[in-house]
Amino acid sequence: MTRTPEELAAGLDAWVADRSDELVGVRRHLHAHPEIAYAEVETTAHLEERLSEAGLAPRRLPGGTGLVVDVGGGPGPTVVLRADIDALPLADLKDVPYASTREGMCHACGHDVHTTVVLGAALALAELDGLPGTVRCVFQPAEETVPGGAAHVVEAGVLEGASRAFALHCDPATPVGAVGLRTGSITAACDRVDVVLTGPGGHTARPQLTVDLVDALGRLITDLPALLSRQVDPRAGMSLVWGAVNAGVAANAIPQRGTLRGTVRVLDREEWAGAETRVRRLVERVAAPTGAQVAVDYVRGVPPVVNDPRTVALLRAAALGTVGPEGVRPAPQSMGGEDFGWFADVVPIALARLGTHGGGEPLDLHRGTFDVDERAIGVGVRLMVRAALQALVADAGSTGPAAGPPSPGHPARPRPGERR
Repeated sequence: MTRTPEELAAGLDAWVADRSDELVGVRRHLHAHPEIAYAEVETTAHLEERLSEAGLAPRRLPGGTGLVVDVGGGPGPTVVLRADIDALPLADLKDVPYASTREGMCHACGHDVHTTVVLGAALALAELDGLPGTVRCVFQPAEETVPGGAAHVVEAGVLEGASRAFALHCDPATPVGAVGLRTGSITAACDRVDVVLTGPGGHTARPQLTVDLVDALGRLITDLPALLSRQVDPRAGMSLVWGAVNAGVAANAIPQRGTLRGTVRVLDREEWAGAETRVRRLVERVAAPTGAQVAVDYVRGVPPVVNDPRTVALLRAAALGTVGPEGVRPAPQSMGGEDFGWFADVVPIALARLGTHGGGEPLDLHRGTFDVDERAIGVGVRLMVRAALQALVADAGSTGPAAGPPSPGHPARPRPGERR
């Protein structure tokens, strides 16, 4: 007879408490030795060694960095736990013993914590007897790139046969000991758009004899976001925000070339599918009266992470068993991008927010000052183990993987330095 998730998890909290220092040590090692996308060679080797020492058989992903390891393997469903292992090309600005030892690289998004949590979950699960299925732990490279390493995990067939997948992300706005959950869209799709306008140039004394390129850029800067907001259901949460504009060098010369760069973000997956066509059409419409020639480079990035209701329900049960009712709270939607959304092409998914704020001013993500209250690591391990057990027991009666949409073709691997 299959044991309940609670019976399977007996002793988990004690296991995590006994290994707290070890887990913190892993996180600090990763934090001190960050590696950016598709160059996570030492990180992969370190994880491979730790998993192999526990009697597991990790295998490398096709690109050479990142790992997949199965725990269990008996009859029953396969549930996926995912961690991202890459760092950011940012300087570490913290004065701590575990500060980055690599110039211009820093774990400023908590991936060192995510990786430690899933490693700890794999090690804890490996010591449990009678798992009713398989827990597949994925240590994924290149989350910080476009279209994201998750797309290549999907292409490699890593998720084939799985019933569902779980992940978590550090949340510096949530106190340590709390977990944020949300059904539906929890993060946004993130695409990049580059617009290049060209014209003959000329003298600012005679704009009527040429194409006033700066004026054309100004119209795009203000009109395009406004028009976009009136062509899409507001509930889709679509936004266009410019991040860079460049044109000209002299005050009295109309330039021949100008550029705009920005991001398009949207919470609704169906609206994301048509975002490129919509943006291209609006750019042409706004620029047409100015006479400028237009070129648009639209790079599709990552889809929104849309949490499956049933998978969130299992994650909620795991959270209640980990932090209690007082520690489970609603997670707000974020317009940030997260490539875990690609997993939903194959399986139902759920992403949780792991509270990492231990007091004082919150240390925001993607800054060189980012750090966490390391008590969050143990919370994360317990949460992921319980989530896997809840799903294994719940899915044990199914005859195959949960149905999902077919996986579309994904963009090619990004060029070095291409980020979202």
